[in-house]
Amino acid sequence: MKYPVTVYGDPILRKRAQEIDKDYPNLKEVIENMWETMYYSDGVGLAAPQVGMSIRLFVVDASSGADDEPELENFQKVFINPEILEVDGEKWVMNEGCLSLPEIREDVSRHDEVTLRYFDENFEEHTETFKGFAGRVIQHEYDHLDGKLFIDYLSPLRKRLLKSKLISISQGKVIPAYRIKVPAK
Repeated sequence: MKYPVTVYGDPILRKRAQEIDKDYPNLKEVIENMWETMYYSDGVGLAAPQVGMSIRLFVVDASSGADDEPELENFQKVFINPEILEVDGEKWVMNEGCLSLPEIREDVSRHDEVTLRYFDENFEEHTETFKGFAGRVIQHEYDHLDGKLFIDYLSPLRKRLLKSKLISISQGKVIPAYRIKVPAK
């Protein structure tokens, strides 16, 4: 089942999400639905708050970066209760977008690598370091779990220039190719 994507203006996107355990109701189904929603919406990552669930869970498919980084071929991972242990490496700029901010793309500077401890979909614990494109996508999705959006990295001037677009998104005046959930007034 494809979830509607929660868009800018909904308070859930600014809230710190809660940890879950292996007994979270219908967890397998939630993960399957998140994959389906992400692929349908043409995303490379999707965090649970983006589909209205304030839980510490996100999915990432960074295989689209395999042309530049061959090790990303078949890179599909589920991250449950992730905890960033370290961010490292040079900062680099990339143009980012977000399903919760349709029609907005901006250059964002992030560190090249991130080390996290997390559980996979079988609740097996992992500690791994991710670099390059995968590391960037993971940092972006992790931010969602802490109530942070990529626009928070922009200069005050750039944010002011985006204000009318953000208002349009929060009022549902955008029409992406996927279903959205506009904040209640």
